[in-house]
Amino acid sequence: MDEYNRFVDWDKMDVTVQSQDAKELTCTEFQELKQLARQGYWAKNHSLRAKAYHKLISNIPCRTVTPDANVYRDIVVKIVGKRNSSSLPLPEFVDDSLVPTYCLNAEGIGAVRKIILCVANQFPDISFCPALPSVIALLLHYSKDEAECFEQVCRILACNDPSKRLVDQTFLAFESSCMTFGDLVNKYCQAAHKLMVAVSEDVLEVYSDWQRWLFGELPMVYVARVFDVFLVEGYKVLYRVALAILKFFHKVRAGQPMESDSIQQDIRAFVRDIAKAVSPERLLEKAFAIRLFSRKEIQLLQMANEKALQQKGITVKQKSCCFSVFCIVFLRQNVHLAVHAENFKSEIVSVKEMRDIWSWIPERFALCQPLLLFTTLEHGCSLSRFYSHSEGHEPTLLLIKTTAKEVCGAYLSTDWSERRRGGNKLSFFGTGECFVFRLQPEVERYEWVIIKHPELATSGSEPENHASPTSNTLSSSSVPSDPSERLSPFLSARHFNLPSKTASMFMAGSSECIIIGGGDGQALYLDADLNHGRTGHCNTFNNQPLCSESFQISILEVWGFRD
Repeated sequence: MDEYNRFVDWDKMDVTVQSQDAKELTCTEFQELKQLARQGYWAKNHSLRAKAYHKLISNIPCRTVTPDANVYRDIVVKIVGKRNSSSLPLPEFVDDSLVPTYCLNAEGIGAVRKIILCVANQFPDISFCPALPSVIALLLHYSKDEAECFEQVCRILACNDPSKRLVDQTFLAFESSCMTFGDLVNKYCQAAHKLMVAVSEDVLEVYSDWQRWLFGELPMVYVARVFDVFLVEGYKVLYRVALAILKFFHKVRAGQPMESDSIQQDIRAFVRDIAKAVSPERLLEKAFAIRLFSRKEIQLLQMANEKALQQKGITVKQKSCCFSVFCIVFLRQNVHLAVHAENFKSEIVSVKEMRDIWSWIPERFALCQPLLLFTTLEHGCSLSRFYSHSEGHEPTLLLIKTTAKEVCGAYLSTDWSERRRGGNKLSFFGTGECFVFRLQPEVERYEWVIIKHPELATSGSEPENHASPTSNTLSSSSVPSDPSERLSPFLSARHFNLPSKTASMFMAGSSECIIIGGGDGQALYLDADLNHGRTGHCNTFNNQPLCSESFQISILEVWGFRD
Protein backbone atom coordinates (compact mmCIF):
# COMPACT_ATOMS: atom_id res chain seq x y z
CA MET A 1 0.00 0.00 0.00
CA ASP A 2 2.96 2.36 0.55
CA GLU A 3 3.43 2.97 -3.18
CA TYR A 4 -0.10 4.44 -3.44
CA ASN A 5 -0.17 6.71 -0.39
CA ARG A 6 1.71 9.72 -1.74
CA PHE A 7 -1.36 11.95 -2.19
CA VAL A 8 -3.62 10.59 0.56
CA ASP A 9 -4.32 12.23 3.91
CA TRP A 10 -4.82 9.04 5.89
CA ASP A 11 -6.09 10.92 8.94
CA LYS A 12 -9.22 11.76 6.94
CA MET A 13 -9.69 8.27 5.51
CA ASP A 14 -11.90 5.54 6.93
CA VAL A 15 -9.54 3.16 8.76
CA THR A 16 -11.40 0.14 7.38
CA VAL A 17 -9.89 0.97 3.99
CA GLN A 18 -6.52 -0.10 5.41
CA SER A 19 -7.75 -2.98 7.52
CA GLN A 20 -7.96 -5.78 4.97
CA ASP A 21 -5.14 -8.05 3.85
CA ALA A 22 -3.98 -7.61 0.30
CA LYS A 23 -5.83 -9.65 -2.31
CA GLU A 24 -5.15 -10.42 -5.92
CA LEU A 25 -7.31 -9.60 -8.91
CA THR A 26 -6.82 -12.50 -11.28
CA CYS A 27 -10.12 -12.68 -13.18
CA THR A 28 -10.49 -11.27 -16.68
CA GLU A 29 -14.03 -12.30 -17.68
CA PHE A 30 -16.52 -9.43 -17.82
CA GLN A 31 -19.27 -11.15 -15.85
CA GLU A 32 -16.89 -12.03 -13.02
CA LEU A 33 -15.43 -8.51 -12.93
CA LYS A 34 -18.97 -7.12 -12.95
CA GLN A 35 -19.93 -9.25 -9.96
CA LEU A 36 -16.77 -8.38 -8.01
CA ALA A 37 -17.20 -4.65 -8.68
CA ARG A 38 -20.82 -4.66 -7.58
CA GLN A 39 -19.95 -6.63 -4.44
CA GLY A 40 -17.16 -4.20 -3.54
CA TYR A 41 -14.44 -6.86 -3.70
CA TRP A 42 -11.62 -4.32 -3.88
CA ALA A 43 -13.40 -1.56 -1.93
CA LYS A 44 -11.67 -2.17 1.42
CA ASN A 45 -8.12 -2.56 0.26
CA HIS A 46 -6.43 0.52 -1.11
CA SER A 47 -3.68 -1.30 -2.94
CA LEU A 48 -6.01 -3.84 -4.53
CA ARG A 49 -8.32 -1.10 -5.80
CA ALA A 50 -5.29 0.68 -7.30
CA LYS A 51 -4.28 -2.47 -9.14
CA ALA A 52 -7.86 -3.08 -10.27
CA TYR A 53 -8.17 0.45 -11.65
CA HIS A 54 -4.83 0.14 -13.44
CA LYS A 55 -5.92 -3.13 -15.03
CA LEU A 56 -9.36 -1.93 -16.08
CA ILE A 57 -8.16 1.39 -17.46
CA SER A 58 -5.24 -0.17 -19.32
CA ASN A 59 -7.77 -2.34 -21.18
CA ILE A 60 -9.81 0.63 -22.42
CA PRO A 61 -9.51 0.83 -26.23
CA CYS A 62 -7.98 4.23 -27.06
CA ARG A 63 -6.87 6.37 -29.95
CA THR A 64 -3.61 5.36 -31.57
CA VAL A 65 -1.86 8.41 -30.12
CA THR A 66 -2.91 8.82 -26.49
CA PRO A 67 -0.80 10.94 -24.11
CA ASP A 68 1.02 8.82 -21.53
CA ALA A 69 3.10 9.38 -18.40
CA ASN A 70 6.17 10.43 -20.38
CA VAL A 71 4.20 13.18 -22.10
CA TYR A 72 3.18 14.53 -18.71
CA ARG A 73 6.76 14.64 -17.50
CA ASP A 74 7.72 16.53 -20.67
CA ILE A 75 5.02 19.20 -20.51
CA VAL A 76 4.19 19.78 -16.84
CA VAL A 77 7.12 22.10 -16.12
CA LYS A 78 6.44 24.15 -19.26
CA ILE A 79 2.75 24.53 -18.42
CA VAL A 80 2.89 25.01 -14.66
CA GLY A 81 6.29 26.59 -14.29
CA LYS A 82 7.07 27.89 -10.83
CA ARG A 83 3.49 28.90 -10.02
CA ASN A 84 1.84 27.73 -6.82
CA SER A 85 -0.14 24.67 -7.86
CA SER A 86 -2.91 25.32 -5.32
CA SER A 87 -3.84 28.59 -7.04
CA LEU A 88 -3.46 27.58 -10.68
CA PRO A 89 -6.32 28.91 -12.86
CA LEU A 90 -8.38 26.15 -14.44
CA PRO A 91 -9.65 25.98 -18.03
CA GLU A 92 -13.22 27.11 -18.76
CA PHE A 93 -14.48 23.58 -19.40
CA VAL A 94 -14.47 22.81 -15.64
CA ASP A 95 -16.01 24.67 -12.71
CA ASP A 96 -13.26 26.12 -10.53
CA SER A 97 -15.58 26.06 -7.51
CA LEU A 98 -16.15 22.31 -7.79
CA VAL A 99 -12.76 20.68 -7.32
CA PRO A 100 -13.27 17.98 -4.67
CA THR A 101 -10.46 17.12 -2.28
CA TYR A 102 -11.54 13.53 -1.46
CA CYS A 103 -9.22 13.19 1.55
CA LEU A 104 -6.20 14.29 -0.49
CA ASN A 105 -3.23 15.94 1.20
CA ALA A 106 -1.91 19.35 0.12
CA GLU A 107 0.29 17.84 -2.59
CA GLY A 108 -2.65 15.88 -3.96
CA ILE A 109 -4.92 18.94 -4.05
CA GLY A 110 -2.31 20.85 -6.03
CA ALA A 111 -1.72 17.86 -8.31
CA VAL A 112 -5.40 17.86 -9.37
CA ARG A 113 -5.05 21.35 -10.83
CA LYS A 114 -1.73 20.57 -12.53
CA ILE A 115 -3.15 17.47 -14.21
CA ILE A 116 -6.27 19.34 -15.38
CA LEU A 117 -4.08 21.96 -17.08
CA CYS A 118 -1.97 19.29 -18.78
CA VAL A 119 -5.11 17.47 -19.95
CA ALA A 120 -6.40 20.74 -21.42
CA ASN A 121 -3.11 21.10 -23.29
CA GLN A 122 -3.34 17.61 -24.81
CA PHE A 123 -7.10 17.58 -25.48
CA PRO A 124 -7.94 20.92 -27.12
CA ASP A 125 -11.24 19.47 -28.40
CA ILE A 126 -12.66 19.25 -24.86
CA SER A 127 -15.14 22.10 -24.45
CA PHE A 128 -17.12 21.03 -21.38
CA CYS A 129 -16.13 18.37 -18.86
CA PRO A 130 -17.38 19.18 -15.34
CA ALA A 131 -16.72 15.63 -14.06
CA LEU A 132 -12.98 15.80 -14.80
CA PRO A 133 -11.76 17.26 -11.44
CA SER A 134 -13.58 14.54 -9.52
CA VAL A 135 -12.20 11.77 -11.72
CA ILE A 136 -8.65 13.09 -11.32
CA ALA A 137 -8.98 13.57 -7.56
CA LEU A 138 -10.23 10.01 -7.16
CA LEU A 139 -7.57 8.45 -9.38
CA LEU A 140 -4.80 10.24 -7.51
CA HIS A 141 -5.63 8.02 -4.54
CA TYR A 142 -4.67 5.02 -6.62
CA SER A 143 -1.69 6.37 -8.56
CA LYS A 144 2.01 6.20 -7.72
CA ASP A 145 2.66 9.69 -9.07
CA GLU A 146 1.06 12.51 -11.06
CA ALA A 147 2.27 11.13 -14.38
CA GLU A 148 0.58 7.77 -13.82
CA CYS A 149 -2.68 9.50 -12.87
CA PHE A 150 -2.45 11.70 -15.97
CA GLU A 151 -2.02 8.64 -18.19
CA GLN A 152 -5.05 6.89 -16.69
CA VAL A 153 -7.21 9.98 -17.13
CA CYS A 154 -6.07 10.34 -20.73
CA ARG A 155 -7.01 6.76 -21.51
CA ILE A 156 -10.52 7.39 -20.18
CA LEU A 157 -10.86 10.56 -22.25
CA ALA A 158 -9.37 8.97 -25.38
CA CYS A 159 -11.63 5.90 -25.40
CA ASN A 160 -12.56 5.24 -29.03
CA ASP A 161 -15.04 2.41 -28.54
CA PRO A 162 -18.34 3.84 -29.88
CA SER A 163 -20.31 1.45 -27.67
CA LYS A 164 -18.47 2.46 -24.48
CA ARG A 165 -19.31 5.98 -23.45
CA LEU A 166 -17.35 7.19 -20.42
CA VAL A 167 -17.00 10.93 -19.72
CA ASP A 168 -18.91 13.79 -21.39
CA GLN A 169 -16.47 16.21 -23.04
CA THR A 170 -18.78 18.67 -24.81
CA PHE A 171 -21.71 20.79 -23.71
CA LEU A 172 -23.91 19.04 -26.28
CA ALA A 173 -23.12 15.61 -24.83
CA PHE A 174 -23.53 16.83 -21.28
CA GLU A 175 -26.80 18.69 -21.82
CA SER A 176 -28.31 15.80 -23.77
CA SER A 177 -27.36 13.51 -20.86
CA CYS A 178 -29.29 15.85 -18.54
CA MET A 179 -32.30 15.60 -20.82
CA THR A 180 -31.92 11.82 -20.96
CA PHE A 181 -31.75 11.68 -17.18
CA GLY A 182 -34.94 13.73 -17.05
CA ASP A 183 -36.62 11.24 -19.37
CA LEU A 184 -35.47 8.35 -17.18
CA VAL A 185 -36.72 10.06 -14.02
CA ASN A 186 -40.05 10.54 -15.76
CA LYS A 187 -40.19 6.79 -16.41
CA TYR A 188 -38.61 5.27 -13.32
CA CYS A 189 -39.05 7.79 -10.49
CA GLN A 190 -42.56 9.03 -11.11
CA ALA A 191 -43.25 9.88 -7.46
CA ALA A 192 -40.03 11.91 -7.24
CA HIS A 193 -40.73 13.53 -10.62
CA LYS A 194 -44.20 14.53 -9.45
CA LEU A 195 -42.61 16.15 -6.39
CA MET A 196 -40.02 17.99 -8.52
CA VAL A 197 -42.73 19.35 -10.82
CA ALA A 198 -44.77 20.49 -7.81
CA VAL A 199 -41.97 22.33 -5.99
CA SER A 200 -39.62 23.40 -8.80
CA GLU A 201 -40.15 26.08 -11.39
CA ASP A 202 -37.79 24.28 -13.74
CA VAL A 203 -37.41 20.52 -13.45
CA LEU A 204 -34.65 20.31 -16.06
CA GLU A 205 -32.55 22.73 -14.05
CA VAL A 206 -32.89 20.34 -11.11
CA TYR A 207 -32.02 17.32 -13.25
CA SER A 208 -29.07 19.18 -14.80
CA ASP A 209 -27.43 18.69 -11.42
CA TRP A 210 -27.39 14.92 -11.76
CA GLN A 211 -23.68 14.60 -12.54
CA ARG A 212 -22.87 17.10 -9.83
CA TRP A 213 -24.52 14.77 -7.32
CA LEU A 214 -22.11 12.03 -8.35
CA PHE A 215 -18.97 14.02 -9.17
CA GLY A 216 -19.15 16.89 -6.73
CA GLU A 217 -21.37 16.25 -3.74
CA LEU A 218 -21.19 12.49 -3.11
CA PRO A 219 -18.67 11.54 -0.37
CA MET A 220 -15.45 9.89 -1.51
CA VAL A 221 -16.26 6.39 -0.22
CA TYR A 222 -19.50 6.43 -2.26
CA VAL A 223 -17.84 7.88 -5.37
CA ALA A 224 -15.20 5.16 -5.27
CA ARG A 225 -17.81 2.40 -5.06
CA VAL A 226 -19.67 3.92 -8.02
CA PHE A 227 -16.42 4.29 -9.97
CA ASP A 228 -15.56 0.63 -9.32
CA VAL A 229 -18.65 -0.44 -11.25
CA PHE A 230 -18.47 2.41 -13.77
CA LEU A 231 -15.06 1.23 -15.03
CA VAL A 232 -16.50 -2.21 -15.66
CA GLU A 233 -20.03 -1.44 -16.90
CA GLY A 234 -19.82 2.10 -18.28
CA TYR A 235 -22.01 5.22 -18.35
CA LYS A 236 -25.33 3.50 -17.66
CA VAL A 237 -24.20 2.93 -14.05
CA LEU A 238 -24.16 6.70 -13.49
CA TYR A 239 -27.81 6.97 -14.51
CA ARG A 240 -28.70 4.11 -12.19
CA VAL A 241 -27.01 5.65 -9.16
CA ALA A 242 -28.43 9.13 -9.80
CA LEU A 243 -31.93 7.63 -10.06
CA ALA A 244 -31.37 5.76 -6.81
CA ILE A 245 -30.24 8.99 -5.11
CA LEU A 246 -33.43 10.72 -6.24
CA LYS A 247 -35.54 7.82 -4.99
CA PHE A 248 -33.92 7.97 -1.56
CA PHE A 249 -34.27 11.77 -1.46
CA HIS A 250 -37.97 11.44 -2.17
CA LYS A 251 -38.34 8.76 0.47
CA VAL A 252 -36.64 10.89 3.12
CA ARG A 253 -38.11 14.26 2.20
CA ALA A 254 -41.63 13.37 0.99
CA GLY A 255 -44.18 15.15 3.13
CA GLN A 256 -41.71 17.77 4.35
CA PRO A 257 -42.16 21.39 3.24
CA MET A 258 -39.90 22.43 0.38
CA GLU A 259 -39.51 25.67 -1.51
CA SER A 260 -38.90 25.97 -5.24
CA ASP A 261 -35.87 28.19 -4.78
CA SER A 262 -34.15 25.68 -2.51
CA ILE A 263 -34.87 22.29 -4.05
CA GLN A 264 -31.50 22.10 -5.81
CA GLN A 265 -29.68 23.00 -2.63
CA ASP A 266 -31.81 20.52 -0.67
CA ILE A 267 -30.80 17.65 -2.97
CA ARG A 268 -27.14 18.68 -2.92
CA ALA A 269 -27.18 18.80 0.89
CA PHE A 270 -28.87 15.41 1.01
CA VAL A 271 -26.18 13.90 -1.25
CA ARG A 272 -23.36 15.44 0.81
CA ASP A 273 -24.85 13.90 3.97
CA ILE A 274 -26.13 10.74 2.31
CA ALA A 275 -24.38 8.58 4.92
CA LYS A 276 -27.12 9.61 7.37
CA ALA A 277 -29.74 7.98 5.15
CA VAL A 278 -28.15 5.08 3.26
CA SER A 279 -24.91 3.10 3.04
CA PRO A 280 -22.89 2.72 -0.19
CA GLU A 281 -24.03 -0.92 -0.38
CA ARG A 282 -27.69 0.01 -0.06
CA LEU A 283 -27.34 2.79 -2.63
CA LEU A 284 -25.87 0.40 -5.20
CA GLU A 285 -28.42 -2.26 -4.32
CA LYS A 286 -31.19 0.23 -5.04
CA ALA A 287 -29.50 1.36 -8.25
CA PHE A 288 -29.25 -2.14 -9.67
CA ALA A 289 -32.78 -3.02 -8.63
CA ILE A 290 -34.05 -0.50 -11.20
CA ARG A 291 -35.05 -2.37 -14.37
CA LEU A 292 -33.53 0.22 -16.64
CA PHE A 293 -33.67 0.34 -20.44
CA SER A 294 -30.90 -1.43 -22.29
CA ARG A 295 -27.68 0.38 -23.18
CA LYS A 296 -28.79 0.50 -26.81
CA GLU A 297 -32.14 2.05 -25.95
CA ILE A 298 -30.50 4.69 -23.76
CA GLN A 299 -28.06 5.42 -26.57
CA LEU A 300 -30.98 5.96 -28.96
CA LEU A 301 -32.61 8.33 -26.50
CA GLN A 302 -29.33 10.20 -26.03
CA MET A 303 -28.94 10.53 -29.80
CA ALA A 304 -32.50 11.84 -30.13
CA ASN A 305 -31.87 14.45 -27.44
CA GLU A 306 -28.60 15.51 -29.06
CA LYS A 307 -30.36 15.85 -32.39
CA ALA A 308 -33.06 18.04 -30.82
CA LEU A 309 -30.41 20.31 -29.29
CA GLN A 310 -28.51 20.56 -32.57
CA GLN A 311 -31.71 21.49 -34.41
CA LYS A 312 -32.16 24.28 -31.87
CA GLY A 313 -28.57 25.39 -32.45
CA ILE A 314 -27.64 24.64 -28.85
CA THR A 315 -24.19 23.09 -28.86
CA VAL A 316 -22.04 25.29 -26.61
CA LYS A 317 -22.21 26.53 -23.04
CA GLN A 318 -22.59 30.21 -22.31
CA LYS A 319 -19.45 31.53 -20.60
CA SER A 320 -21.38 33.15 -17.79
CA CYS A 321 -23.00 29.90 -16.74
CA CYS A 322 -21.75 27.59 -14.01
CA PHE A 323 -21.92 23.83 -13.58
CA SER A 324 -25.64 23.58 -12.96
CA VAL A 325 -27.06 26.75 -14.53
CA PHE A 326 -27.26 26.33 -18.28
CA CYS A 327 -28.90 27.94 -21.25
CA ILE A 328 -32.28 26.93 -19.83
CA VAL A 329 -33.98 29.89 -21.44
CA PHE A 330 -33.10 28.30 -24.79
CA LEU A 331 -33.67 24.72 -23.66
CA ARG A 332 -36.68 23.28 -21.93
CA GLN A 333 -38.45 26.36 -20.66
CA ASN A 334 -39.48 25.99 -17.06
CA VAL A 335 -42.91 24.51 -16.48
CA HIS A 336 -44.46 27.94 -16.07
CA LEU A 337 -42.88 29.26 -19.28
CA ALA A 338 -43.07 26.16 -21.49
CA VAL A 339 -46.75 26.84 -22.18
CA HIS A 340 -47.18 30.59 -22.60
CA ALA A 341 -50.51 31.66 -21.12
CA GLU A 342 -50.97 34.51 -23.59
CA ASN A 343 -50.50 32.25 -26.63
CA PHE A 344 -52.35 29.17 -25.41
CA LYS A 345 -56.08 28.59 -25.73
CA SER A 346 -57.79 25.24 -25.37
CA GLU A 347 -61.45 24.44 -24.82
CA ILE A 348 -60.49 21.29 -22.93
CA VAL A 349 -57.57 22.01 -20.60
CA SER A 350 -56.32 25.02 -18.70
CA VAL A 351 -52.80 26.43 -18.97
CA LYS A 352 -51.94 24.72 -15.67
CA GLU A 353 -53.22 21.35 -16.89
CA MET A 354 -51.26 21.70 -20.14
CA ARG A 355 -48.14 22.46 -18.11
CA ASP A 356 -48.75 19.27 -16.14
CA ILE A 357 -48.90 17.31 -19.41
CA TRP A 358 -45.73 19.09 -20.60
CA SER A 359 -43.88 17.79 -17.56
CA TRP A 360 -44.59 14.22 -18.71
CA ILE A 361 -43.43 14.42 -22.32
CA PRO A 362 -39.88 13.52 -23.44
CA GLU A 363 -37.36 16.28 -22.79
CA ARG A 364 -36.44 16.82 -26.44
CA PHE A 365 -40.04 17.72 -27.32
CA ALA A 366 -40.53 19.85 -24.21
CA LEU A 367 -38.21 22.29 -26.01
CA CYS A 368 -41.20 23.13 -28.18
CA GLN A 369 -44.43 25.08 -27.79
CA PRO A 370 -47.91 23.53 -28.24
CA LEU A 371 -49.59 24.14 -31.60
CA LEU A 372 -53.30 23.42 -32.14
CA LEU A 373 -53.72 21.25 -35.25
CA PHE A 374 -57.31 20.04 -35.07
CA THR A 375 -60.42 20.68 -33.01
CA THR A 376 -63.91 19.30 -33.54
CA LEU A 377 -65.34 22.73 -32.70
CA GLU A 378 -63.72 24.21 -35.82
CA HIS A 379 -63.05 21.28 -38.15
CA GLY A 380 -66.05 19.11 -37.36
CA CYS A 381 -66.35 15.48 -36.37
CA SER A 382 -64.62 14.00 -39.38
CA LEU A 383 -61.97 11.30 -39.08
CA SER A 384 -60.57 12.13 -42.52
CA ARG A 385 -60.08 15.77 -41.48
CA PHE A 386 -58.53 14.52 -38.24
CA TYR A 387 -55.96 12.63 -40.29
CA SER A 388 -55.35 15.43 -42.80
CA HIS A 389 -54.63 17.96 -40.04
CA SER A 390 -52.57 15.58 -37.90
CA GLU A 391 -50.41 13.91 -40.55
CA GLY A 392 -46.95 15.36 -41.02
CA HIS A 393 -46.63 16.10 -37.32
CA GLU A 394 -44.64 13.93 -34.94
CA PRO A 395 -45.33 13.66 -32.05
CA THR A 396 -48.90 14.78 -31.35
CA LEU A 397 -51.05 15.22 -28.27
CA LEU A 398 -54.68 14.08 -28.25
CA LEU A 399 -57.12 15.68 -25.79
CA ILE A 400 -60.72 14.53 -25.21
CA LYS A 401 -63.49 16.01 -23.11
CA THR A 402 -66.58 13.86 -22.63
CA THR A 403 -70.17 14.97 -22.09
CA ALA A 404 -69.72 13.75 -18.49
CA LYS A 405 -66.95 16.37 -18.00
CA GLU A 406 -64.20 13.71 -17.98
CA VAL A 407 -60.91 14.76 -19.57
CA CYS A 408 -58.39 12.26 -20.92
CA GLY A 409 -55.85 12.08 -23.69
CA ALA A 410 -52.76 10.50 -25.15
CA TYR A 411 -49.21 11.42 -26.11
CA LEU A 412 -48.58 9.82 -29.52
CA SER A 413 -44.97 9.49 -30.60
CA THR A 414 -45.48 8.62 -34.27
CA ASP A 415 -46.94 10.36 -37.31
CA TRP A 416 -50.46 9.15 -38.14
CA SER A 417 -49.36 8.64 -41.76
CA GLU A 418 -47.67 5.44 -40.54
CA ARG A 419 -51.11 3.80 -40.53
CA ARG A 420 -50.84 3.41 -44.32
CA ARG A 421 -48.00 0.91 -43.97
CA GLY A 422 -50.56 -1.80 -43.29
CA GLY A 423 -52.44 -1.16 -46.52
CA ASN A 424 -56.15 -1.70 -45.99
CA LYS A 425 -55.57 -3.67 -42.80
CA LEU A 426 -55.77 -2.06 -39.38
CA SER A 427 -52.20 -2.31 -38.15
CA PHE A 428 -50.51 -1.00 -35.05
CA PHE A 429 -47.48 1.26 -34.88
CA GLY A 430 -45.89 3.75 -32.50
CA THR A 431 -43.15 3.50 -29.91
CA GLY A 432 -42.88 2.81 -26.23
CA GLU A 433 -42.84 6.53 -25.45
CA CYS A 434 -46.59 6.69 -26.05
CA PHE A 435 -48.81 7.05 -23.01
CA VAL A 436 -52.41 7.83 -22.14
CA PHE A 437 -53.54 10.01 -19.26
CA ARG A 438 -56.54 11.29 -17.36
CA LEU A 439 -56.93 14.86 -16.05
CA GLN A 440 -60.52 14.85 -14.78
CA PRO A 441 -61.86 13.77 -12.37
CA GLU A 442 -58.33 12.92 -11.13
CA VAL A 443 -54.87 13.27 -12.65
CA GLU A 444 -53.26 9.98 -13.65
CA ARG A 445 -50.74 8.91 -16.29
CA TYR A 446 -50.77 5.38 -17.70
CA GLU A 447 -47.63 3.97 -19.29
CA TRP A 448 -47.41 0.82 -21.31
CA VAL A 449 -46.77 -2.17 -19.10
CA ILE A 450 -43.94 -3.39 -21.34
CA ILE A 451 -42.00 -0.25 -20.42
CA LYS A 452 -43.00 0.23 -16.83
CA HIS A 453 -42.67 -3.50 -16.16
CA PRO A 454 -40.13 -4.77 -18.71
CA GLU A 455 -40.00 -8.19 -17.08
CA LEU A 456 -43.32 -8.88 -18.83
CA ALA A 457 -41.64 -8.37 -22.19
CA THR A 458 -39.16 -11.24 -21.92
CA SER A 459 -41.46 -14.07 -22.81
CA GLY A 460 -41.21 -15.59 -26.24
CA SER A 461 -44.87 -16.60 -26.31
CA GLU A 462 -47.97 -14.68 -25.42
CA PRO A 463 -49.40 -15.53 -22.00
CA GLU A 464 -53.12 -16.16 -22.06
CA ASN A 465 -53.85 -13.75 -19.23
CA HIS A 466 -52.13 -10.88 -21.03
CA ALA A 467 -54.14 -10.98 -24.22
CA SER A 468 -55.67 -7.63 -25.13
CA PRO A 469 -59.14 -7.05 -26.59
CA THR A 470 -57.55 -5.92 -29.82
CA SER A 471 -55.35 -8.99 -30.18
CA ASN A 472 -58.43 -11.22 -30.30
CA THR A 473 -59.99 -9.37 -33.19
CA LEU A 474 -56.99 -7.84 -34.95
CA SER A 475 -54.68 -10.79 -35.45
CA SER A 476 -53.26 -9.20 -38.59
CA SER A 477 -51.57 -6.38 -36.70
CA SER A 478 -48.19 -5.69 -38.17
CA VAL A 479 -44.96 -3.96 -37.31
CA PRO A 480 -43.46 -1.13 -39.39
CA SER A 481 -41.16 -2.71 -41.96
CA ASP A 482 -38.02 -0.88 -40.90
CA PRO A 483 -38.36 0.91 -37.55
CA SER A 484 -34.61 1.55 -37.50
CA GLU A 485 -34.96 4.24 -40.14
CA ARG A 486 -36.56 6.58 -37.62
CA LEU A 487 -34.55 8.08 -34.78
CA SER A 488 -37.02 7.25 -32.04
CA PRO A 489 -36.16 5.34 -28.87
CA PHE A 490 -37.86 2.30 -27.39
CA LEU A 491 -38.84 0.77 -30.73
CA SER A 492 -40.79 -2.14 -29.37
CA ALA A 493 -40.33 -4.56 -32.26
CA ARG A 494 -36.55 -4.21 -32.17
CA HIS A 495 -35.79 -3.61 -28.51
CA PHE A 496 -38.38 -5.69 -26.65
CA ASN A 497 -38.67 -9.43 -27.16
CA LEU A 498 -42.42 -9.25 -27.54
CA PRO A 499 -44.80 -11.83 -29.01
CA SER A 500 -46.02 -10.85 -32.45
CA LYS A 501 -49.58 -10.13 -31.33
CA THR A 502 -48.52 -7.40 -28.93
CA ALA A 503 -45.51 -5.95 -30.74
CA SER A 504 -45.92 -2.24 -31.50
CA MET A 505 -49.52 -2.19 -30.27
CA PHE A 506 -49.61 1.48 -29.31
CA MET A 507 -51.73 3.28 -31.92
CA ALA A 508 -53.71 2.29 -35.00
CA GLY A 509 -56.04 4.05 -37.41
CA SER A 510 -58.29 3.30 -40.36
CA SER A 511 -61.24 4.98 -42.07
CA GLU A 512 -63.51 3.34 -39.51
CA CYS A 513 -61.86 3.93 -36.15
CA ILE A 514 -58.87 4.95 -34.08
CA ILE A 515 -57.33 2.72 -31.42
CA ILE A 516 -54.81 4.06 -28.93
CA GLY A 517 -53.25 1.54 -26.59
CA GLY A 518 -53.63 -2.19 -26.63
CA GLY A 519 -51.02 -4.74 -25.62
CA ASP A 520 -50.95 -4.80 -21.82
CA GLY A 521 -52.04 -1.21 -21.07
CA GLN A 522 -55.09 1.03 -21.07
CA ALA A 523 -56.78 1.18 -24.47
CA LEU A 524 -58.85 3.97 -26.01
CA TYR A 525 -61.21 3.40 -28.97
CA LEU A 526 -62.74 6.23 -31.04
CA ASP A 527 -65.43 5.70 -33.72
CA ALA A 528 -65.23 7.23 -37.19
CA ASP A 529 -67.67 10.04 -36.40
CA LEU A 530 -65.49 11.17 -33.44
CA ASN A 531 -68.64 11.39 -31.35
CA HIS A 532 -68.41 8.16 -29.43
CA GLY A 533 -65.60 6.32 -27.67
CA ARG A 534 -64.93 3.50 -25.27
CA THR A 535 -62.05 2.33 -23.13
CA GLY A 536 -60.49 -1.02 -22.39
CA HIS A 537 -58.78 -1.99 -19.14
CA CYS A 538 -56.25 -4.55 -20.35
CA ASN A 539 -54.43 -5.97 -17.35
CA THR A 540 -52.97 -2.59 -16.43
CA PHE A 541 -51.17 -2.34 -13.11
CA ASN A 542 -53.36 0.62 -12.14
CA ASN A 543 -56.86 -0.12 -10.93
CA GLN A 544 -58.28 3.23 -11.99
CA PRO A 545 -59.94 3.33 -15.44
CA LEU A 546 -58.97 5.96 -17.98
CA CYS A 547 -62.56 7.21 -18.16
CA SER A 548 -66.05 5.74 -18.54
CA GLU A 549 -66.15 2.43 -20.37
CA SER A 550 -68.41 4.03 -22.96
CA PHE A 551 -68.57 7.80 -23.45
CA GLN A 552 -69.83 10.57 -25.70
CA ILE A 553 -67.20 13.03 -26.95
CA SER A 554 -67.95 16.67 -26.29
CA ILE A 555 -64.72 18.16 -27.72
CA LEU A 556 -61.62 16.60 -29.26
CA GLU A 557 -58.36 18.46 -29.91
CA VAL A 558 -55.03 17.46 -31.48
CA TRP A 559 -51.93 19.45 -30.62
CA GLY A 560 -48.56 19.45 -32.33
CA PHE A 561 -45.16 20.73 -31.20
CA ARG A 562 -43.87 24.03 -32.60
CA ASP A 563 -40.18 25.00 -32.53
